[in-house]
Amino acid sequence: MATGRPGKPLASVAAPPRPAAAGVPVSRWSRAATVTTAAAGAALVLLAAAPYLVGAGVTQPLVTLFLLVSMAVLWNLLAGYAGMLSFGQQAYLGIGAYAVYLVSKGGVSPFAAIGGGAVACAVAAVPIFALLRRLTGGYFAVATWVIAECLFLYVTNQQWIGGATGVGLQQLSSMSPVLRQAYTYWAALVVMAVCVAGVYLLVRSRFGLDSRAVHDEPAAAAAMGVEVGRTRWIGYVLAAAGAGAVGGVLIVSTLYTDPGTVFSVNYSADMLFMVVIGGLGTMEGPVIGAVIFFAVQQEFASYGAWYLVAIGAVAVTVVLTAPGGLWGLAARRGWSLLPVGYTVLPGAASRPPEPPVLARGDDPPEPPDAPGRVPSSRGQGAPPATRGGTDATRGGTDE
Repeated sequence: MATGRPGKPLASVAAPPRPAAAGVPVSRWSRAATVTTAAAGAALVLLAAAPYLVGAGVTQPLVTLFLLVSMAVLWNLLAGYAGMLSFGQQAYLGIGAYAVYLVSKGGVSPFAAIGGGAVACAVAAVPIFALLRRLTGGYFAVATWVIAECLFLYVTNQQWIGGATGVGLQQLSSMSPVLRQAYTYWAALVVMAVCVAGVYLLVRSRFGLDSRAVHDEPAAAAAMGVEVGRTRWIGYVLAAAGAGAVGGVLIVSTLYTDPGTVFSVNYSADMLFMVVIGGLGTMEGPVIGAVIFFAVQQEFASYGAWYLVAIGAVAVTVVLTAPGGLWGLAARRGWSLLPVGYTVLPGAASRPPEPPVLARGDDPPEPPDAPGRVPSSRGQGAPPATRGGTDATRGGTDE
């Protein structure tokens, strides 16, 4: 039988592989996240009951806020996570609005047709992204704006959908204004809740890890096995579907739409403003940016050009003082209300390392040598031969 160390035979059965050392314990949740989700759930219930508690003077502005939050979160999914800066998301707002109009002409309720608008945008996004998939950075941004302008010109010249005059939802004209406003409010609330919750769950999944890798360095992500094209395709199609739902709520809210309004690049400018002000690549930032934009809009909209001055002042101030957005200042202090990554548990670094698991036939490791102690040679064999040693040690004589 073959022997290994002196006097110890080798095991007749191969030793099992050594298990990997225990990793550092991490967590993807926190007490703050539990409080945040509980508060969000309670707020959602309270907001759902708002039409019974307050009048249209309160619910109508809230519809605008809900749509702003939805657009900010969806645009952040594209630019903040998947790394696709788009100036053409208004294209899907228009497709969603006109899809609701066309579906409702067939006898379907316009509120039910909002889902059809989202599906129509997802379908339209597939061939559009096929044209854009090889572009990145500024080229991608300009190309999305060009496609949106092409759709605007096409709709403007199609008289069967109203042309430049636009179209109206006659199906809702006979509904009670109070009831219609309540349904519109609930539709906007549902769209916002689905967009925020859907994006949050998405970025916490494998897609979130892949998209952040693609955002930081696409070439390195591809080298590590990330399917860059598939990740960008999923993000683009889902953001388009969400924008289609927002566009459907827009036409239901106003009962009218026209190409010059719904295909306006101002929507993309608003999305960019909200995300940059709040914090790009975070979940909390776009929501904060939407609330700030809504407050400035409500306060200065009646002042004409001063509204644009206020928007510009806020943007310049935040960019100069907080380049990472307002939530970026909080993130530097370790705040995280909706975590999407991994956090090392407190005290994990101070835990002693676990002892290694020994395979059958192995000796336990030697304790470290104490100061002043001669190192043990047990298990190390004979001392190495020296040039000045005896012939027996050197294994022969010199001729």
